[in-house]
Amino acid sequence: MIACIKLISLMLLSTLISTAQAITFRASIDESKWVLESSKFECKLSQNIPAFGIGEFLHEAGEEPLFTLKPTQRLAIKRKALLVVEASPWQPGTPTSVIGALEAGRTLKTNAAYAGEMLVSLYKGMSPTFTVDGWMNSSDQLRVALSAANFKAAYSDYISCVAGLLPANYRQVARTAVLFPAAAWTLSDSTRERLELIAFYVQEDKSVSAIYIDGHSDSGGRRLLNRDLSKARAEEVTRYLISQGIEESMITTRYHGERYPVVPNTSKSNRARNRRVTIRLDKE
Repeated sequence: MIACIKLISLMLLSTLISTAQAITFRASIDESKWVLESSKFECKLSQNIPAFGIGEFLHEAGEEPLFTLKPTQRLAIKRKALLVVEASPWQPGTPTSVIGALEAGRTLKTNAAYAGEMLVSLYKGMSPTFTVDGWMNSSDQLRVALSAANFKAAYSDYISCVAGLLPANYRQVARTAVLFPAAAWTLSDSTRERLELIAFYVQEDKSVSAIYIDGHSDSGGRRLLNRDLSKARAEEVTRYLISQGIEESMITTRYHGERYPVVPNTSKSNRARNRRVTIRLDKE
């Protein structure tokens, strides 16, 4: 029921937009250029929208693609926007469809689902369009449209870039904690997989300069034995990373026993969280 009400509201809003006076920004066919910036860390596909700003698809390693509309002028978008797909000038008679609403802000940002719909519509030759009421405190509506002209060739290169992205980005591997059973220091299959991902990333990102490995235990048992146990865990992680091609000189291995719990050792689940080795990456 709520979904139906939302859909009806969006349709009504779309009807109002189509009949109201609007100021439209869109690249002409001759101006329409899609620029790809590619690396193994991210793929960025953007279009300059004359006299307005830039529309940008960003696909980071390990993430879903997102789209951001960036006005050149600060605070140009102060109200909610409606995102629709309209026919391009060479597609007369093609109906408009609604993608959804977006919150106002310095930029307009979509989620992955909206970005995906925009990419599909552009590939079909259609024009994703953002519409905002009361632009610049006036009674006019703002319409900002992406042009599909020259999109397919750029999209082919974009997809090739996406296929070559790393399986994770720096944020996803920079801080990791792997857990251990009580009185154990051997690595589980899931821990090995995580360490292999970290090692692969470090070998690809030459800006990573150091790896800090810290072993910990819970408070069960004698303190000296807990220190030795945390040492064995940290050294086991270090050995595995070295076996995966990480230079030993990059790694600093430390152990702390029960001294730095992340949660109080007052329950079984809490003690399990404290039996850990943390892996922290640092960049230059």
